Amino acid sequence: MTTPITCFKAYDIRGELNTQLNEEVAYRIGFAFAEELAAKSVVVGGDVRLTSTPLKLALSAGLVDGGAEVTDIGMAGTEEIYFATKHLGVDGGIEVTASHNPINYNGMKLVKAGSVPISGDTGLNAIKDRAEALDNNYVAERLDFYAKGAKIDADAFFNGKAHIATDILAESGKYHRHLNMDAYVSHILSYVDINNFTPLKIVTNAGNGAAGLALDAIEKKLHEKDVPIEFVKVHHNADGTFPNGIPNPLLPENRADTANAVIESGADFGIAWDGDFDRCFLFDADGNFIEGYYIVGLLAQAFLDKGPSKIIYDPRVYWNSEDIIKSAGGTPIKCKTGHAFIKERMRLEDAVYGGEMSAHHYFRDFAYCDSGMIPWLLVAELICTRQKSLASMVKERIEAFPSSGEINSKLKDADAALARVLEKYQPLAEVIDETDGIGLEFGNWRFNLRKSNTEPVIRLNVESKGDIALVEEKTKELLDLIRAE
Repeated sequence: MTTPITCFKAYDIRGELNTQLNEEVAYRIGFAFAEELAAKSVVVGGDVRLTSTPLKLALSAGLVDGGAEVTDIGMAGTEEIYFATKHLGVDGGIEVTASHNPINYNGMKLVKAGSVPISGDTGLNAIKDRAEALDNNYVAERLDFYAKGAKIDADAFFNGKAHIATDILAESGKYHRHLNMDAYVSHILSYVDINNFTPLKIVTNAGNGAAGLALDAIEKKLHEKDVPIEFVKVHHNADGTFPNGIPNPLLPENRADTANAVIESGADFGIAWDGDFDRCFLFDADGNFIEGYYIVGLLAQAFLDKGPSKIIYDPRVYWNSEDIIKSAGGTPIKCKTGHAFIKERMRLEDAVYGGEMSAHHYFRDFAYCDSGMIPWLLVAELICTRQKSLASMVKERIEAFPSSGEINSKLKDADAALARVLEKYQPLAEVIDETDGIGLEFGNWRFNLRKSNTEPVIRLNVESKGDIALVEEKTKELLDLIRAE
C-alpha cells in the first residue's frame, strides 16, 4: 500500500472506519492471514455493527484468494469464533468486531488453530507486513471481480451494503455458511448440572448486540429440558445502529437500564454484556452492580466445589480470590493482566479457570478462552446449590476484603507520579510484587499501581483485610500523591 495500515494493535485490530479500516484493508488482512499461517481452513463471524458484514465478506475474499477455505458462522460473538475454531478443527478464526468502541469503529480478533491467540510477537505484525506488501493493482482487480464491478463507496459501506457478492464468493467453492449454534450451546451448558437449578428469574441486557441471539438459543435448550429459569429481556434485539448506545456496562452511566429492570421485575439477578459478549457484568437483586473482582472469587468457588483445581487470577486485587481458592483446597496462581498472558499461563499450568477483575473469564475446556455466557450460568447454579442470594454471597466477600475498584488518573507525567508513590511507600512495604506494575503490601492493606502502555494514565487499586475505612483513607492518600502535579 502507499500508506501504512494503522489499525493493528498489540493484540487485535481496531480502527476508525474508512480512515483506518475498510473493505480493501479487510481483503488484505484476509489474504495475509491465510498466507502467514499457511491456513487451509478458517472460520469467520461478525458482530451486529452495520459494517461488520461488508468487512467480513471482504476478509473472506482475501482468505479465499490466499488459499483458505472459509466457513462463515454468520452473526456471532467473539466466543463463538473461539469455540468454532477448536470445535471445527480449522487452522484459524477471525471475528469482525469493535466490541465497545464507538460506532464509527470496527476491528478484528484473530486466533490460530486451537484458538491460540495471535499477538504482535506471535504473528500479528507479520500479517500486517504481508497485508501492506500486497500489490495494489492485484487487490483492486480482485475486489472489482468480487464486487461485480460495483464502485466501492464509503456511504454504502457505512450503511451496511457489502460490495463483495456472496454468490461470487460461493462460486469459488471455498466459501460456505455453517451455523454452529447448536454445538456451541451444548458446550456452554456442559459447565453446569441442569438438575441443580431451582426456579430463577434473570434480567438480561444484550445492549442490542450479538448476545441476544445466543441467549435465545440457550433459553430454548433450557426450556426443552424443563429448567425453571425465566428471562426478562432488555434491549434484546440485535441492532447495529445501537439505539440505546454502545453496550459497555463497565461504564457506570450504562448500568441503569439493567438495574431498573432487575428491581421492577423482582429478578434474582441481572446480566449485561458488551457488544461481542466476551464479557458479562452482573447485578444483584437490588440492582447493585457487582465489581468483577468478586465474580472471580465466585467462579473460582464454583469450580472448586466440583474438585481441587488450579485457578489463575490477575495481580491488581487478589486477597479475596486467594482466600477462597486456598480455603476450598485449590491452587492459586497469580498472572500478569491481559488475555494473552492469562491464556498462556493457563495452558502451562493446566488451570481450569482464570479470571480478571475487568470481567474477562477464561475456561480451560473452552480452549482457554474467555466467555460471557459461561460465568452467569455458573453463578446461577451456585445461587441454587448454596441457596443464597447473589447479594449475600458477595456481601460476605466485600466485608472480608473491601477494595477501591480501579481508579484511573490521567497525568502530565505518569513516571514522576509513580516515582513519588514509590519513594514514600516502597521502604515501608512488607511485600513487593512486580507481577504487573508494582504491588506493595503493608500487613492488613495493599495497593497496586499500573501505568497504561498507550497513554499517560496510572491505574490504582487498593484493598484491605476487613477494613473499608482503611481502604477509603489510603485511596485518598494515594490519589492526592499521584495527582500532586
